[in-house]
Amino acid sequence: MKTSILILIFFVIISGGCSKNEDQTKSASDQKSKVTENTLQNIDNESKKDIVKTALASKDHTTLVTAIKAADLVVSLSNAGPFTVFAPVNSAFEKLPAGTVDELLKPENKSKLASILQHHVAVAVYTKDILKDGMNIGMVDGKNAKVTIKDGVTFIDKAKIIATVPATNGIIYVVDEVILPQ
Repeated sequence: MKTSILILIFFVIISGGCSKNEDQTKSASDQKSKVTENTLQNIDNESKKDIVKTALASKDHTTLVTAIKAADLVVSLSNAGPFTVFAPVNSAFEKLPAGTVDELLKPENKSKLASILQHHVAVAVYTKDILKDGMNIGMVDGKNAKVTIKDGVTFIDKAKIIATVPATNGIIYVVDEVILPQ
Protein backbone atom coordinates (compact mmCIF):
# COMPACT_ATOMS: atom_id res chain seq x y z
CA MET A 1 0.00 0.00 0.00
CA LYS A 2 2.82 2.41 0.89
CA THR A 3 4.47 1.61 -2.43
CA SER A 4 1.25 2.46 -4.30
CA ILE A 5 0.97 5.80 -2.52
CA LEU A 6 4.62 6.62 -3.24
CA ILE A 7 4.16 5.75 -6.92
CA LEU A 8 1.02 7.91 -7.06
CA ILE A 9 2.85 10.84 -5.42
CA PHE A 10 5.76 10.35 -7.85
CA PHE A 11 3.41 10.53 -10.86
CA VAL A 12 1.67 13.60 -9.48
CA ILE A 13 5.02 15.36 -9.06
CA ILE A 14 6.18 14.32 -12.53
CA SER A 15 2.89 15.40 -14.16
CA GLY A 16 3.01 18.74 -12.40
CA GLY A 17 6.58 19.27 -13.60
CA CYS A 18 5.67 18.49 -17.21
CA SER A 19 2.68 20.77 -17.06
CA LYS A 20 4.88 23.52 -15.67
CA ASN A 21 7.39 23.09 -18.54
CA GLU A 22 4.58 23.25 -21.09
CA ASP A 23 3.31 26.42 -19.42
CA GLN A 24 6.83 27.90 -19.50
CA THR A 25 7.19 27.05 -23.21
CA LYS A 26 3.81 28.58 -23.98
CA SER A 27 4.70 31.61 -21.88
CA ALA A 28 7.98 32.08 -23.79
CA SER A 29 6.11 31.85 -27.09
CA ASP A 30 3.51 34.34 -25.86
CA GLN A 31 6.28 36.70 -24.74
CA LYS A 32 7.90 36.55 -28.20
CA SER A 33 4.59 37.49 -29.81
CA LYS A 34 4.18 40.33 -27.32
CA VAL A 35 7.73 41.57 -27.99
CA THR A 36 7.03 41.80 -31.72
CA GLU A 37 3.65 43.41 -31.09
CA ASN A 38 5.12 45.83 -28.55
CA THR A 39 7.99 46.65 -30.92
CA LEU A 40 5.48 47.71 -33.54
CA GLN A 41 3.29 49.62 -31.08
CA ASN A 42 6.20 51.54 -29.55
CA ILE A 43 7.54 52.88 -32.82
CA ASP A 44 7.39 56.64 -32.67
CA ASN A 45 7.47 59.27 -35.33
CA GLU A 46 9.81 61.57 -33.44
CA SER A 47 13.11 59.71 -33.64
CA LYS A 48 15.14 59.00 -36.73
CA LYS A 49 13.60 56.13 -38.64
CA ASP A 50 15.12 52.75 -39.30
CA ILE A 51 13.96 50.62 -42.21
CA VAL A 52 10.91 49.23 -40.38
CA LYS A 53 9.80 52.62 -39.04
CA THR A 54 10.14 54.09 -42.51
CA ALA A 55 8.07 51.29 -44.08
CA LEU A 56 5.42 51.61 -41.37
CA ALA A 57 5.10 55.32 -42.13
CA SER A 58 4.60 54.72 -45.86
CA LYS A 59 1.07 54.37 -47.23
CA ASP A 60 2.64 52.85 -50.36
CA HIS A 61 4.17 49.91 -48.48
CA THR A 62 1.28 48.47 -46.44
CA THR A 63 1.45 45.11 -48.23
CA LEU A 64 5.20 44.91 -47.62
CA VAL A 65 4.71 45.73 -43.93
CA THR A 66 2.04 43.03 -43.65
CA ALA A 67 4.43 40.55 -45.27
CA ILE A 68 7.33 41.56 -43.00
CA LYS A 69 5.12 40.98 -39.95
CA ALA A 70 3.85 37.62 -41.27
CA ALA A 71 7.41 36.45 -41.94
CA ASP A 72 8.58 37.57 -38.47
CA LEU A 73 11.24 39.88 -39.91
CA VAL A 74 10.36 43.06 -37.98
CA VAL A 75 13.08 42.63 -35.37
CA SER A 76 15.70 41.58 -37.93
CA LEU A 77 15.12 44.64 -40.10
CA SER A 78 15.13 46.90 -37.03
CA ASN A 79 18.67 45.79 -36.13
CA ALA A 80 21.68 48.03 -36.68
CA GLY A 81 22.38 46.65 -40.14
CA PRO A 82 23.65 48.06 -42.38
CA PHE A 83 21.05 46.95 -44.93
CA THR A 84 20.05 47.80 -48.44
CA VAL A 85 16.37 47.03 -48.90
CA PHE A 86 14.59 46.96 -52.23
CA ALA A 87 11.04 47.74 -51.08
CA PRO A 88 8.21 46.92 -53.51
CA VAL A 89 5.25 49.30 -53.47
CA ASN A 90 1.70 47.99 -53.03
CA SER A 91 1.08 48.06 -56.79
CA ALA A 92 4.10 45.76 -57.28
CA PHE A 93 2.39 43.08 -55.19
CA GLU A 94 -0.80 43.60 -57.23
CA LYS A 95 1.12 42.61 -60.38
CA LEU A 96 1.63 39.09 -59.00
CA PRO A 97 -0.85 36.42 -60.10
CA ALA A 98 -4.21 36.65 -58.30
CA GLY A 99 -4.14 35.03 -54.86
CA THR A 100 -0.33 34.88 -54.61
CA VAL A 101 -0.03 37.37 -51.75
CA ASP A 102 -2.90 35.78 -49.79
CA GLU A 103 -1.30 32.36 -50.24
CA LEU A 104 2.13 33.59 -49.09
CA LEU A 105 0.64 35.25 -46.00
CA LYS A 106 -0.69 31.92 -44.71
CA PRO A 107 1.23 30.65 -41.66
CA GLU A 108 2.20 27.42 -43.43
CA ASN A 109 4.02 29.49 -46.10
CA LYS A 110 5.98 31.63 -43.63
CA SER A 111 9.40 30.25 -44.67
CA LYS A 112 8.68 30.75 -48.39
CA LEU A 113 7.52 34.32 -47.71
CA ALA A 114 10.60 35.00 -45.59
CA SER A 115 12.84 33.70 -48.37
CA ILE A 116 11.19 35.97 -50.95
CA LEU A 117 11.49 38.98 -48.64
CA GLN A 118 15.12 38.13 -47.87
CA HIS A 119 15.77 38.30 -51.62
CA HIS A 120 14.97 42.02 -51.29
CA VAL A 121 17.68 42.66 -48.67
CA ALA A 122 21.47 42.93 -48.84
CA VAL A 123 23.70 43.21 -45.78
CA ALA A 124 25.61 46.36 -46.75
CA VAL A 125 24.74 49.84 -47.90
CA TYR A 126 24.78 50.13 -51.68
CA THR A 127 24.42 53.82 -52.48
CA LYS A 128 23.47 54.87 -56.03
CA ASP A 129 27.09 55.69 -56.88
CA ILE A 130 28.16 52.15 -55.94
CA LEU A 131 25.52 50.46 -58.13
CA LYS A 132 27.09 49.67 -61.51
CA ASP A 133 25.60 48.11 -64.64
CA GLY A 134 26.09 44.33 -64.59
CA MET A 135 26.90 44.22 -60.89
CA ASN A 136 25.61 41.28 -58.86
CA ILE A 137 24.50 41.88 -55.28
CA GLY A 138 24.45 39.03 -52.79
CA MET A 139 21.07 38.99 -51.09
CA VAL A 140 20.23 37.65 -47.62
CA ASP A 141 18.57 34.56 -49.12
CA GLY A 142 21.96 33.51 -50.53
CA LYS A 143 21.13 34.31 -54.15
CA ASN A 144 22.27 37.21 -56.31
CA ALA A 145 20.28 40.04 -57.85
CA LYS A 146 21.66 41.83 -60.91
CA VAL A 147 21.92 45.59 -61.32
CA THR A 148 21.12 46.96 -64.77
CA ILE A 149 21.31 50.60 -65.77
CA LYS A 150 19.43 51.63 -68.92
CA ASP A 151 19.20 55.24 -70.05
CA GLY A 152 20.15 56.43 -66.57
CA VAL A 153 17.46 54.31 -64.87
CA THR A 154 18.62 51.68 -62.38
CA PHE A 155 16.99 48.25 -62.10
CA ILE A 156 17.56 45.42 -59.66
CA ASP A 157 16.72 42.29 -61.63
CA LYS A 158 13.58 43.52 -63.44
CA ALA A 159 12.46 45.95 -60.71
CA LYS A 160 12.91 49.63 -61.47
CA ILE A 161 14.25 51.79 -58.64
CA ILE A 162 11.80 54.68 -58.38
CA ALA A 163 13.00 56.37 -55.18
CA THR A 164 15.78 56.28 -52.61
CA VAL A 165 15.08 56.71 -48.91
CA PRO A 166 17.85 56.84 -46.30
CA ALA A 167 17.28 55.09 -42.97
CA THR A 168 19.31 54.95 -39.77
CA ASN A 169 20.28 51.33 -40.41
CA GLY A 170 20.77 51.46 -44.16
CA ILE A 171 19.12 52.56 -47.37
CA ILE A 172 15.79 51.76 -48.95
CA TYR A 173 15.24 51.66 -52.68
CA VAL A 174 11.56 51.83 -53.56
CA VAL A 175 10.93 49.47 -56.48
CA ASP A 176 8.02 48.87 -58.82
CA GLU A 177 8.23 45.04 -58.92
CA VAL A 178 8.49 42.18 -56.46
CA ILE A 179 11.93 40.65 -56.99
CA LEU A 180 11.48 36.90 -57.19
CA PRO A 181 14.52 34.67 -56.70
CA GLN A 182 15.49 32.80 -59.87
